[in-house]
Amino acid sequence: MSTASIGHNISLERRAWNIRRHALLMGEVQGQGYIAQALDIADVLATAYFHAMTFRPDEPNWEGRDRFLLSNGHYAIALYAALIEAGIVPEEELETYGSDHSRLPMSGMASYTPGMEMSGGSLGLGLSIAVGKGLGLKRKGSDSRVYTLFSDGELDEGSVWEAIMSAAHFKLDNLIAVVDVNNQQADGPSTSVMAFEPLTDKLEAFGWFVQRVDGNDLAAVRDAFDAAKAQMGTGKPSMIIADTLMGKGVPFLEAREKNHFIRVEAHEWQLALSALDERKPS
Repeated sequence: MSTASIGHNISLERRAWNIRRHALLMGEVQGQGYIAQALDIADVLATAYFHAMTFRPDEPNWEGRDRFLLSNGHYAIALYAALIEAGIVPEEELETYGSDHSRLPMSGMASYTPGMEMSGGSLGLGLSIAVGKGLGLKRKGSDSRVYTLFSDGELDEGSVWEAIMSAAHFKLDNLIAVVDVNNQQADGPSTSVMAFEPLTDKLEAFGWFVQRVDGNDLAAVRDAFDAAKAQMGTGKPSMIIADTLMGKGVPFLEAREKNHFIRVEAHEWQLALSALDERKPS
């Protein structure tokens, strides 16, 4: 079953807005978290789950599904929001976020959460796991694709570049990777911690089909996913470099100089929700 049949009358703009709102409501439960990342990547997740991927909400382990691997486990709040929007996780569970015995821990754990394909948190591993899953699907003769999301900070890790080399070597045209380039990690601006530009040229030199887009432009993200899916049969894995804005959709969070992990004061949660509500799409 394609995602096109899941609430097909709801626009991608509304899906992305809903994902942002779910994330803010979860963040309010703990009063802190990786909210800025959830806001910046919502457009990518909305497009992945409601335009590109094939899955069954009521059967998250269906063999014919596309796999979505969240390498940057601290983005779990964003993926939970997408899983809630997709109907894989009940919406009422967002109130349990980060609490004892919750299926929504603060970092992604595959053993806890329906639809979570890997446990994240130790950064730099998702793309390697995606290569393994992509190779396994190829050898089984499956038409399913593997999607993975990782952060620009993970480009510091040697394992990522080994995976980039391996994916091209094994001609994994069923692999679509997205790197979130928001230029921020725990130790400061990602490009200052470890320079990785010119990223497009480097990835192309490794044998990948590469596109660089504004990750907060839904039309551009949708077109990039479509072009990546069209690579099936070419022998080239696909990389979408998504340049995003931390805190997207909530102006006072967008403006914060440091928002890798943020604390939001109690009175600010309603301000954030109100700011988002003012931009509610039809």
